[in-house]
Amino acid sequence: MDKVIGSPLEAVADIADGASLAVGGFGLSGIPEVLIDALHAQGASGLEVVSNNCGADGRGLGVLLSSGRIARVTGSYVGENKEFARQYLSGELEVELTPQGTLAERLRAGGAGIPAFYTPAGVGTQGARGGLPWRYAPDGSIAVASPPKELREFAGQPHVLEEAITTDFALVRAWRGDRHGNLVFRRAAANFNPLAATAGRITIAEVEELVEPGELDPDTVHLPGIFVQRVIRLTPEQAAAKHIEKRTVRS
Repeated sequence: MDKVIGSPLEAVADIADGASLAVGGFGLSGIPEVLIDALHAQGASGLEVVSNNCGADGRGLGVLLSSGRIARVTGSYVGENKEFARQYLSGELEVELTPQGTLAERLRAGGAGIPAFYTPAGVGTQGARGGLPWRYAPDGSIAVASPPKELREFAGQPHVLEEAITTDFALVRAWRGDRHGNLVFRRAAANFNPLAATAGRITIAEVEELVEPGELDPDTVHLPGIFVQRVIRLTPEQAAAKHIEKRTVRS
């Protein structure tokens, strides 16, 4: 029952080339930065990443992206990551853009064992009709396009069929956790972390504060330990190192 692993590098040691990863966080908020850095040091490449976005230049998943370790991204936002945009437009990276709420539900459905679901989001768009560029060719033409999605009416309204997402691994960050893998997320870190954790077949969590089993109030647990296979305890320095994409201060 003790799921604590000695080091981040040991926790990600068996992530192979071409593995798929669900990664928690939103922008740089709540991202499992220590595990991402360990995976970068481990050297796996050709990774297929599912995350809201791909970090920022030089931070989070941007570290893996800039070193050419990521082959495909399923996400909802390119954001301020210039390298993400460059690789996509130059044909170096395959990108499946999906509405943010749909992405969240695809991860949740995968964790719940639901293979697909219908949603009104995206009806009438190219995302439903097909033809969105997943990968560009070097000459700027579309090398790989999205397929058309099935439509069905419910209560007289059209809905799009979306497939659930499951991945080989999930990397998440939690505020508190115990040795059994029960996790509590804090504020904005409760964004995609719980969803990503359920979607991974092997979920690895880095926790800012590790407590003993029984110390967490069951009513406060956001993610039961059944979904978590490995736990990493962060050092105080690692737990305190939190970055933001844009710093805004009053004049």
